[in-house]
Amino acid sequence: MRWNKISDAVVRRLPLYLRVLDEVARVGETQMISSQELGEKAGVGSALVRKDLAWFGEFGKQGVGYEVEFLRTELKRILNLDKVHKVVLVGAGSLGIALARYNIRRFESDDSFSLKIIGLFDQDPTKLGRIYEGIEVRPLAELESFVRENNVKMAIITVPADAAQDVAMQLVKGGIEAILNFAPIKLNVPEHVRVASTDLTLELQRLAYYLSGE
Repeated sequence: MRWNKISDAVVRRLPLYLRVLDEVARVGETQMISSQELGEKAGVGSALVRKDLAWFGEFGKQGVGYEVEFLRTELKRILNLDKVHKVVLVGAGSLGIALARYNIRRFESDDSFSLKIIGLFDQDPTKLGRIYEGIEVRPLAELESFVRENNVKMAIITVPADAAQDVAMQLVKGGIEAILNFAPIKLNVPEHVRVASTDLTLELQRLAYYLSGE
C-alpha cells in the first residue's frame, strides 16, 4: 500500500525516526519512547512527530508514547524496508567505491539494513574487472540487461555530469524506479521515476555562508 497524498517532506523525516528507534533498540534501555524524546533525538518538534505518524495510523498511546519495536516494524513496512532491495551503482571512481564499500559492509554487519548494492558499473577500461567487496566492476554496456535480469529497482549515480543523463536513461530502460544522483546535474526522467540529488559542492558552498570569515 502506498500513501499517494503524503508529502515528500513527511517521507524524508520517517527514516530519521527509524534511525532513532534503531539506536534506542540497539542500546536496549527502554521499550517505550515518547514523541518528545523521539522528536528531540530526530531534531524536530514532538507535535510534528505525532502529525507525521498520524498520516499512517495510530501507533502510540496518549501519555504513554510509542512501543519502540512495534513502531520500528511499522516504519520499516511503510518505507518498504521490511525486505531487501537490490541496488546498482554507476561510476566506480573514488566516491562511488567509497559509497559501495560503506553500503556492502553495513549490509553485512547490520541485520536491520535492507539496501544492498549488487552491481558496480563504469565505462573506464582501466576499472573494468576490478573487484570491490566481492563485486566486479562491469561495463556500461551490460547495465540495462543486468538491471532487468536481476529485477533491480534502485540505483546510485556517481558519474561526471556529462554522462549522468545517458546513464539515467539506461537505468530507466532497465526498470529502475528510484535514483540517488550525486552528479551535479538535474536529471530528466519519466514521472514514475523518483530522483533524489545530492550535490556535494553546492552543499559545501552553502555551508561556507555560515563561516565566521576570520
